[in-house]
Amino acid sequence: MEISVGKTSGFCYGVKNAVDKTNDVLERDKNIYCLGELVHNKTIINKLKEKGLKFIDNIEQANGTTIIRAHGIEKSVYEKAKKMNVKLIDLTCPSVLKIHEIAEKYALENYYIFLIGKKEHPEIIGTYSFCGKNSNVISEIEEVEDSIEKLKKSNLNKLLVIVQTTYSTKIFDEIIKEIKEKTPKNILIEIKNTICKATELRQEETKKLSKEVDLMIIIGGKNSSNTNKLYEIAQKNCKNAIFIENKEEIDKEKVSKYNKIGIMAGASTPQESVDEVIKLLEKEEKI
Repeated sequence: MEISVGKTSGFCYGVKNAVDKTNDVLERDKNIYCLGELVHNKTIINKLKEKGLKFIDNIEQANGTTIIRAHGIEKSVYEKAKKMNVKLIDLTCPSVLKIHEIAEKYALENYYIFLIGKKEHPEIIGTYSFCGKNSNVISEIEEVEDSIEKLKKSNLNKLLVIVQTTYSTKIFDEIIKEIKEKTPKNILIEIKNTICKATELRQEETKKLSKEVDLMIIIGGKNSSNTNKLYEIAQKNCKNAIFIENKEEIDKEKVSKYNKIGIMAGASTPQESVDEVIKLLEKEEKI
């Protein structure tokens, strides 16, 4: 059995920064809250809970220093925390913070904003709050036409397009093409591809690796947007692809039938999860 692990697997900078700094804070203070899941990975969340981190869904539940997750939060939450005198430790990914700045700047310059991404994703919920009233979220290419109609009704002649950091590069390109084709010529379009570079590289490597193996294993949280994208890519390029959160989900009998196995992990997946899967596969090979 030949096992190939993607070089871009695992923690991205934003996740590593959030996890490392949270662990440091918990060493000094046990009365720490986190607004939402710090990152989308059960293994990490459970370990942080064991160390005493308290997860809350609303800032009003905070009764002490509160960490802002890597995905970011809505603009109003900063204001609420200030009124409540709640100290915040902002661990929003720097790439996400940059999009917040861009959105706020262009909204003030009277641009209509198209924000491309999954409406229910916490990063999009947070970012959208910085886009101002003249804005719209586009999750699928089918929503472009309706969004352009809203743009026309706004009477604004400038359009900014930004995108979720972990969005599919392929779908982003398709949506951009549609926007360019259907937006009136008198409207100035400014496009900023704000997909994180690490996300792009990971998607590209997943595509390449999944074409070279008999089985592709994607490791990561089932609620992780970037990991779900990797699984979609793997399915398109490899006849056999599975999506697991940990080694316990592997069907050892089925996996042992493959000669070449590729492994890729999402941006929130700890290295130990990858190592455990590799160890299990190597053990099966020896049997």
